[in-house]
Amino acid sequence: MQRKGFDSEKYIEEQSKYILERIRHENSQRLYLEFGGKLVHDKHAMRVLPGFDENAKIKLLEKMKDKAEIIICIYAGDIINSKTRQDFGITYDLEVLRLIDIFRKHDLKINSVVVTRYEDAPAVNKFITRLERRDIKTYKHYYTKGYPTDVDTIVSEEGYGANPYIEVTRPLAVVTGPGGGSGKLATCLSQLYHEYRRGVKARYAKFETFPIWNLPLKHPVNIAYEAATADLRDVNMIDSFHLEAYGEKAVNYNRDLEAFPVVKRIIEKITGKAEYQSPTDMGVNRAGFCIYDDEVVREAAVQEIIRRFLIAKCDYKKGKISEEALERSELLMKEVNACEEDRLVVTPARDYAEYKRRCDDKYVNVVVMALEMPDGSIVTGRSSRRMVAAAAAVLNGAKRLAGIDDDKYIIAPNVFGDIQSLKGDILNHDRTSLNLEETLTALCISAERSESAERTFEMIGQLKGCRAHCTAILSDRDEQTLRSMGIDVTCDPEYVTTNLYFA
Repeated sequence: MQRKGFDSEKYIEEQSKYILERIRHENSQRLYLEFGGKLVHDKHAMRVLPGFDENAKIKLLEKMKDKAEIIICIYAGDIINSKTRQDFGITYDLEVLRLIDIFRKHDLKINSVVVTRYEDAPAVNKFITRLERRDIKTYKHYYTKGYPTDVDTIVSEEGYGANPYIEVTRPLAVVTGPGGGSGKLATCLSQLYHEYRRGVKARYAKFETFPIWNLPLKHPVNIAYEAATADLRDVNMIDSFHLEAYGEKAVNYNRDLEAFPVVKRIIEKITGKAEYQSPTDMGVNRAGFCIYDDEVVREAAVQEIIRRFLIAKCDYKKGKISEEALERSELLMKEVNACEEDRLVVTPARDYAEYKRRCDDKYVNVVVMALEMPDGSIVTGRSSRRMVAAAAAVLNGAKRLAGIDDDKYIIAPNVFGDIQSLKGDILNHDRTSLNLEETLTALCISAERSESAERTFEMIGQLKGCRAHCTAILSDRDEQTLRSMGIDVTCDPEYVTTNLYFA
């Protein structure tokens, strides 16, 4: 079981306290809080800060639900280009719908959806229509005239004034989006402009978990953030504005530092005063104060940096990222003196695959997955005519937890046969090996008649949080199933077949 080094309860308490302080500061009437990162299912934070509750932020908002309402921003270009959220494999427009469902589940008020930098495109208009027909209020915000240099035009009826005012009634307006570049900052500043025109004293602040401002610049947690955003070219830097104003070192990232002089001037133009002296000032980030075991956190962050490099290798093979992004990811891994093999599941998977290939020519295309168990031991599973490597590894891991011999068959042969016949004879699949989801279904069916299968099935949930590595790129279906199970998987950048479509 992974050791913990982060106090999630303290984090929720600290963040709530400081957000409320921002709302009440100098009798302000409303706070527009730009929410960077993921409001729900923040698995990056959970991996690099062991003990972090992946839903801590939504729980924090739940505590303040009577004071808060949520505005969701999405950039029109991301709708047009079908931009995808990597961890869930869904497009940004679908992610907006998913977020609305989650917020409603937590009894949080949805104010509206804002389409930023609106373009009159069929996909964008269809998305807006879809929301409006489900009674979700939508707004169109446009490119800000004069941005970023002409502050007088930006803060005028031609600039922010050209956007419609979003009707807000509560003291905390949380502005979020499906990912970076969604237009959250512009929406906050546009609202700030309209509020002051209406005589409402409003403020702006930013909730961004990473980089953690009061950790050293080269702390592995902050380097892990750079690894996570290698394709965006984010670089952590010392906040020179904060150092000059307070004589205190603080870490921020290049985009915030570059934008700060303009943002500061815009806020001064709107409010008539210089509220912030640095981008760090704008942030509400107490994560660094909730780390109680730095060694555990450093180790977890190094593992995340390795993980990101392995993912980058596969993304490069798939044509998703540039060679520059891949090289940057590798440099960050070397910066913390790590290598691929420091991820404990990598070598066992590769060694077992090589062993099987040496044993017999029929295993020349064998794929192996290694799975690190909760107690630190390793189990493996290989591809066969019956099931894929991911299915074999998960099945073997669950059998280990159930105390069942590795060589004992627990899925009834007729169940395997029936599903394979369905895939081959009726659905006309070229490959009839059961994928992970199909194998779990077969196990569930077998559990009705087999005590061993039932015991194994009961252990599946115990694999959540385990790490795995596969010697070939997984199918999208298997990758998504492993994510849903909470298994953290990486792969070698090799395809199972030479097929381009029927992979």
